[in-house]
Amino acid sequence: MWLKPEEVLLKNALKLWLMERSNDYFVLQRRRGYREEGGGGLTGLLVGTLDSVLDSTAKVAPFRILHQTPDSQVYLSIACGANREEITKHWEWLEQNIMKTLSVFDSNEDITNFVQGKIRGLIAEEGKHSFAKEDDPEKFREALLKFEKCFGLPEQEKLVTYYSCSYWKGRVPCQGWLYLSTNFLSFYSFLLGSEIKLIISWDAVSKLEKTSNVILTESIHVCSQGENHYFSMFLHINQTYLLMEQLANYAIKRIFDKETFDNDPILDDPLQITKRGLENRAHSEQFNAFFRLPKEETLKEVHECFLWVPFSHFNTHGKMCISENYICFASQDGNLCSVIIPLREVLAIDKTNDSSKSVIISIKGKTAFRFSEVKEFEQLVAKLRLKCGAASTQYHDISTEVSISSESVDPIDDIEVQSLICQRECSKTVNTEALMTVFHPQNLETLNSKTLKEKMKEQSWNILFTECGRGVSMFRTKKTQDLVVRGIPETLRGELWMLFSGAVNDMAANPGYYAEAVEQSLGTCNLATEEIERDLRRSLPEHPAFQSDTGISALRRVLTAYAFRNPKIGYCQAMNILTSVLLLYAKEEEAFWLLVAVCERMLPDYFNRRIIGALVDQAVFEELIRDHLPQLTEHMTDMTFFSSVSLSWFLTLFISVLPIESAVNVVDCFFYDGIKAILQLGLAVLDYNLDKLLECKDDAEAVTALNRFFDNVTNKDSPLPSSVQQGSNVSDEKSSHIRVDITDLIRESNEKYGNIRYEDIYSMRCRNRLYVIQTLEETTKQNVLRVVSQDVKLSLHELDELYVIFKRELFFSYYWCLSSPVLKHHDPSLPYLEQYQIDCQQFRVLYHLLSPWAHSANRDSLALWTFRLLDDNSDCLINFKEFSSAIDIMYNGSFTEKLKVLFKLHIPPAYTEVKYKDPSKGDELSKEELLYFSQLHVSKPAKEKEAESAKNSPEKGKEKVDIQAYLSQWQDELLKKEENIKDLPRMNQSQFIQFSKTLYNLFHGDPEEESLYQAIAVVTSLLLRMEEVGRKLHNPVSSTKGLSGAVCASGGPSEGQTESHLEKDPSSLREEPQWSFAFEQILASLLNEPALVKFFEKPIDLKAKLENAKTSQLSSRTRK
Repeated sequence: MWLKPEEVLLKNALKLWLMERSNDYFVLQRRRGYREEGGGGLTGLLVGTLDSVLDSTAKVAPFRILHQTPDSQVYLSIACGANREEITKHWEWLEQNIMKTLSVFDSNEDITNFVQGKIRGLIAEEGKHSFAKEDDPEKFREALLKFEKCFGLPEQEKLVTYYSCSYWKGRVPCQGWLYLSTNFLSFYSFLLGSEIKLIISWDAVSKLEKTSNVILTESIHVCSQGENHYFSMFLHINQTYLLMEQLANYAIKRIFDKETFDNDPILDDPLQITKRGLENRAHSEQFNAFFRLPKEETLKEVHECFLWVPFSHFNTHGKMCISENYICFASQDGNLCSVIIPLREVLAIDKTNDSSKSVIISIKGKTAFRFSEVKEFEQLVAKLRLKCGAASTQYHDISTEVSISSESVDPIDDIEVQSLICQRECSKTVNTEALMTVFHPQNLETLNSKTLKEKMKEQSWNILFTECGRGVSMFRTKKTQDLVVRGIPETLRGELWMLFSGAVNDMAANPGYYAEAVEQSLGTCNLATEEIERDLRRSLPEHPAFQSDTGISALRRVLTAYAFRNPKIGYCQAMNILTSVLLLYAKEEEAFWLLVAVCERMLPDYFNRRIIGALVDQAVFEELIRDHLPQLTEHMTDMTFFSSVSLSWFLTLFISVLPIESAVNVVDCFFYDGIKAILQLGLAVLDYNLDKLLECKDDAEAVTALNRFFDNVTNKDSPLPSSVQQGSNVSDEKSSHIRVDITDLIRESNEKYGNIRYEDIYSMRCRNRLYVIQTLEETTKQNVLRVVSQDVKLSLHELDELYVIFKRELFFSYYWCLSSPVLKHHDPSLPYLEQYQIDCQQFRVLYHLLSPWAHSANRDSLALWTFRLLDDNSDCLINFKEFSSAIDIMYNGSFTEKLKVLFKLHIPPAYTEVKYKDPSKGDELSKEELLYFSQLHVSKPAKEKEAESAKNSPEKGKEKVDIQAYLSQWQDELLKKEENIKDLPRMNQSQFIQFSKTLYNLFHGDPEEESLYQAIAVVTSLLLRMEEVGRKLHNPVSSTKGLSGAVCASGGPSEGQTESHLEKDPSSLREEPQWSFAFEQILASLLNEPALVKFFEKPIDLKAKLENAKTSQLSSRTRK
């Protein structure tokens, strides 16, 4: 690798380097201790230690080239190499292209300048195609060289960044370098002859966390496949941890979130992933989650500044965050003040002329925001004007106090007008009023205490709107949160849910979308719509709105439209309960966008088959219980109790366990504070019932205590009629228990657990997501092994290791495939056995690593035929059960079973004649050839293929799961009898010739090679004689000439004689009637030869083969 020319003092360097070549202008040197017998003694050990610890490739690479000028002790390092071939290539280039030119220069200074310019030009040319796009490209190139040299991963493996740190081996810290690449976490250390090399794939990480103890002040703990690794002494541990978190999350998304992966241009091209890009991505995700913005938004700029808060008459310090379509502000001084300004609302952007460095943003509704002490505020104003296209309004006298008009127009009104126009055009069926206003209109004439309290709440909010503004750009302060905790008034609930959830932005960006979705989705019939119909009348059945066709129809439209919008989720139970409550307080279109906000942003991955998001948040909940309620943790023997009891809390936002009049207050807090509100309330519920739970002797008693508590949670201020309230309908027996007001419970949860930060929840979600995914993967593995172990003789330990190798091969195949980085042949929604499947290319790699027959000269053909034999349903994929059955027979099968497999490999459908496109490669097949032959003769008519696909996997072939088809398939497998050898078709002459060749190849290199060749020659001769006798009996006229004369030499032919005749004179066979052999004939003949029986029955060490496969699986893909 060419290096940026740097000065080197040769006098000191000679202690560490040995000269190998030199001329008048260049010197080629080798590092002491490299390729020396005994490692170069103590000098070699010390040099190796320096190479590992110091950050300079010129000191690490074993070879380097220096540029020298006569009579000078200062040299310039211009190239380095990991091996002799690389450095020799550079040396030869210098001799051929530079040496002749240097003689024309008059001065040494001109020579040096010319060499420096030439080398820099070479580096710049290389940089055009370099994967490194970092702040310091020179330093990064050096680290990249060391990374390549130490680990030898394929050149497509993209190094993202590297850090100096210590790896703790027991209680001993080993100083070295941590390399973070797109697929691996790698560490290298070399200290006084002791080398440590560690490679961990990101998708195998089950735990990633920052820890600290007495020995390690602060370290990063990585757990992979049950092994714990600790790294410490980082310069910037938080930055390192954030990056590791992002890379691990990237790997998880590749496996389990293909849609996101496909639609993300950054993730879709692994070579574009950089340290800065990953950090920006993490900040964007936190930014979108905090401000509830559409997930497409990307954080572009962050500026520290002050925002003038007019109603409080002071400037609050915080950060202005700018994305493509929004300007947001969040305070950092404890005032809990935040603002969201959509650029679509901006009318003008101006700057002041005084020293305050202020930016003033004016929006619709006579409202303006003043941000002061903004660095580079003039450039910011120019950028924002360009971004939103707002023409500057000339303010001749800009007041330092910006007023907010109480007559501000609600921007939601404009959105609603647009939406209603589109709705009328597209559909006349969509409801334009919330169901609560239809079924429970407020009667102003009958005022009671609850109605008066409701009016007082409304008045409080109106005062807040006067001070803070109304609509999407309102100030959100501590006072806003306090009012939300008290409960949002019935008349304002829909509007404020839309604002706080960010759904108002989605609806504004997609006018008319819902009405069109309703039009297109109504009348469709699939699994989702059937499940929706089944659950419609189970959604708040006690509420009058859902006892009528009006409410049921609205619920059907919203759920069906969402299933149409997001078929990945479709419909999941609990969505009906949540949507019912949304429809009570929001208009139908608003309810749809609220559902979108919940399912796609606020509760990601909750509503799918594996409910991964809910499981992740339950793991976060358990972690918070351990931190805040340690006495409860000590009492409970199994923490999974909290997961099982709280699942419905998270999935339905407490709606399924609390009376409806109390549950809506929880939903208020959820839309304002997100998942933080649900976690806080969960902790408050457990804390309130702490004494009762500590007295419980089993889980059932604890569940009963919690259910009784929920039944007695009331909302004394609810204006809902008593006929609708569920809390008022409890029995007298239950009413004897102490009642708890929901407002008091929520207020207590805020007071006790309000210090839980959004950033901490985000980090805990990322951390626990790894654990949940790996737990689900472990469950999949255990289920697969349980099923497969019943049909094979392999031990559970052997199956376990085989499964790990099988799965790793699938992952490795797509690590460096640029055209398709998403993991193919993997679908977590399928039954366990079908989740991971490999194609013929992946099978070939595993066959070479694991098969005892892989030493055969025609191993590629054997791998191809074995794959075709296992591919029962002709979809060009095999699962682990099929794969393990083949390995089991090869290692544990009897003589008859192994011979039967070899026999079946040489007859259709497994056997296909292989014609090599490139004879120079011998029997090696290219990837394209292999995939072509694996698909040969398996194509079927479309209808037949669909029918067979549906039969083989009832879930693949239809949108609806056919349980009967599953049961039928299961019954067929149970009744499947042992295959009778008499049922096998006969082997014709060309197939028998290939069968004989295969046997000869298998015997090659065996200690008993000669006796095996002799035995197979005798068997071949015997079979041909038997065939001749049979043909004479059936056709006495037929010629007796043929193969028998060639094969029946005295004592049997040698390998060369038989094989050459089989290859060179097949035409002589075709002149005669076709002959064939049955399996029984071949079996009986081979059983007469003890050498053959002994060869196939000798035990083979599978354990050693598995160990070797694990170590060489990655190295087989390393750089050539």
